[in-house]
Amino acid sequence: MVSKCLSLHLHPHSHPSLTSAIFQKPCSSHFPTTSFLSNTKLTRPICSIFTPMASIQSTPSPEFDEFEAHPSLTNDDLKPTTPLERSFSWLEMASLWIGLVVGVPSYYLAGSLVDLGMAWWQGIATVVAANVILLVPLILTGHPGTRYGISFPVLARSSFGIRGAHIPTLLRALVGCGWYGIETWIGGEAIFLLLPKVIKESTFAQILPWLGTSPLEFACFIAFWLAQLTIVWKGMEGIRQLEKYSAPILIVLTSCLLTWAYVKAGGFGYMLSLSSRLSSSQFWSLFFPSLTANISFWATVALNIPDFTRYAKSQNDQVIGQAGLPIFMGAFTFVGLAVTCSTKVIFGRVISNPIQLLGEIGGFTTMILAIIGISLATITTNIAANVVAPANALVNLSPSKFTFRRGALLTALLGIAFQPWRLLKSSESFVYTWLLGYSALLGPIGGIILTDYYLIHRTNLSIKDLYSLSPYGPYYYSGGYNLAAMAALVIGILPVIPGFLENVGILSSIPAGFGVIYNNAWFFSFFSAGLLYWLLSCLTGKQDKSLLVDPLLPSAK
Repeated sequence: MVSKCLSLHLHPHSHPSLTSAIFQKPCSSHFPTTSFLSNTKLTRPICSIFTPMASIQSTPSPEFDEFEAHPSLTNDDLKPTTPLERSFSWLEMASLWIGLVVGVPSYYLAGSLVDLGMAWWQGIATVVAANVILLVPLILTGHPGTRYGISFPVLARSSFGIRGAHIPTLLRALVGCGWYGIETWIGGEAIFLLLPKVIKESTFAQILPWLGTSPLEFACFIAFWLAQLTIVWKGMEGIRQLEKYSAPILIVLTSCLLTWAYVKAGGFGYMLSLSSRLSSSQFWSLFFPSLTANISFWATVALNIPDFTRYAKSQNDQVIGQAGLPIFMGAFTFVGLAVTCSTKVIFGRVISNPIQLLGEIGGFTTMILAIIGISLATITTNIAANVVAPANALVNLSPSKFTFRRGALLTALLGIAFQPWRLLKSSESFVYTWLLGYSALLGPIGGIILTDYYLIHRTNLSIKDLYSLSPYGPYYYSGGYNLAAMAALVIGILPVIPGFLENVGILSSIPAGFGVIYNNAWFFSFFSAGLLYWLLSCLTGKQDKSLLVDPLLPSAK
């Protein structure tokens, strides 16, 4: 059942005032300013046309004084990263994405589109096109992380307000917790399926009705859960090391699998013979929902990418490191499709689940390599995509009570509470529709955040005020909530809901227009919420106000 579900559901990684910039008067500060004040300037009106920055180099984050920040808004995990913490080169950013891409769910992507009638090259092209599109918000959202050294929850304070930022971060965290449980269950299933037959046929493999699974499968799940937790406990540095050293191993193992399939099947002739079974109109009606679904695949990571780019050495490193995403996705989905098609020739039947395939190949060496490969693939994806965002969201919710480690531990516990074995085995349509729909609903958050950063604040943020509860601060808005952002978020989501309700079976039918909106939910919600937020910001009359550039940051040249 797991393999069947995985062929349908998508990875989120599986998944973003009264807008005013209140004019700040220059005030004396205990920060050293003699060498910086000459660079201080006022930004242009917030509704003026955005001019791209000429320089792509990172500006080091200013010295952060913990006594200036409100204690409810910061701790060691929320402070801007220091120059010494900027350790991610472009190669390590690329390794992060390789670790994210190589996983069981992405193995199915192109193959599922071929099953729906596309030609093999059309399926791969759809995946690549989606990731080329998504690369734009990934790089744009990653910019403030590298420039200011701030995480996604802190960046969200600029657009949603100091207190309002909890809404988008907790929405992102909820999806991450659910997917953490699902991915961990997949890793546990890999261990279970590759166990000796005598163990899998023991009494411990019998399902207990009250548990919903067998004690043996649950033990495999917990074993994988604990293995991941030991890595998470080391923090971001542990994650960086994991992704850095896992990437070449995953590339080698993937290449070995592809080579084996090519040799055993005598080439990829069968795959290359798969032509489209769709008419022109049928293809386009399938293409756009598929494009949206593949964008949703990484839509959540596109929101919290500052959690990683804040550790990048420069803007060049974060941009070049992320630029390989469409290539990585295209290459790995090609491997998945080629190997799956080859199984038809080798075994006489299609084996779409890589875990089952490795078990079918057999042999002690194969089993060891399979456990290593699938475990690495799942852990690298799960930790980076589904732990960092929820952990940071919980830290942002209560910095005095949560650290990154505590947030990660609670995320892992919530992953168990989701009971992914029941979720996967109860209704695959529910899993597919819920997770795809939820990822698409995160589109308006991304649209609002990017509009705020580039069009409203023109990439100029005040670090001090992002950590201040002063009612006169530019990000305090109305009681700490940006009402324009809240309105844009709600209005951006509402038109998507009828399509979602139809897909889960609550509504029997909806007008065709709502179906089109749901099939293109990410595009619709992203652009509609972003545009509405910009209009509301202009209508409030706040566009004539200016925000003082943080004097500790040199002006962009």
